[in-house]
Amino acid sequence: MNEKFYQLPEQKQQRIINAGYRVFSKNSYKKSPMGEIAAAAGISKSLLFYYFQNKKELYLFLWDEAAKVTMQFMKESHCYEPGDLFEMLERGMRAKMHIIRKYPDMAAFVIKAYYENTPEISAKIQESYRSFLNEKARAVLDTLNPSDFVPGLDLDMMYREMLLASEGYVWKVIQQGTPLDAEKFEHDFLDLIAFWKKVYLARG
Repeated sequence: MNEKFYQLPEQKQQRIINAGYRVFSKNSYKKSPMGEIAAAAGISKSLLFYYFQNKKELYLFLWDEAAKVTMQFMKESHCYEPGDLFEMLERGMRAKMHIIRKYPDMAAFVIKAYYENTPEISAKIQESYRSFLNEKARAVLDTLNPSDFVPGLDLDMMYREMLLASEGYVWKVIQQGTPLDAEKFEHDFLDLIAFWKKVYLARG
């Protein structure tokens, strides 16, 4: 990736990134023209190729950027500090609200990318996703006290089920073709947290 991209003002970087997320989240990798992304970003196609050598480089950059931004927001929101799991989940949800407002199409892009089957990028996406998921899970699981939960509960499986439920919610919205509503997501996720508390917490 051309280092010239990082020399751009942050606002222009964000505009290009959001344009990429928007176009790639609505189409498959093969059916997402660089010209359409450039137009959405308000720059010429040749300038976009100046920053990124080809579509593959841009796509994988956007994928890595999504992981980097997510971890940054989660850490800034203290989501991995020792404490109550469900408080951590709520802080994580608030962090995701900030991400959605700054990068409205990023979540849809991530889900779309996960199911992308183009060989030249799918292997890299899958490997990166497993690494990110394991890092995220480890950061949370290391803070948990097993005695807080139902005896014999597999905490790793529980947490991964929570992540999959969150991703499934986003995928359902994408399939409906409607934008992700941050306020509705927050309301629905709080309902999920309340349900998980009833199911997984040990009875006092």
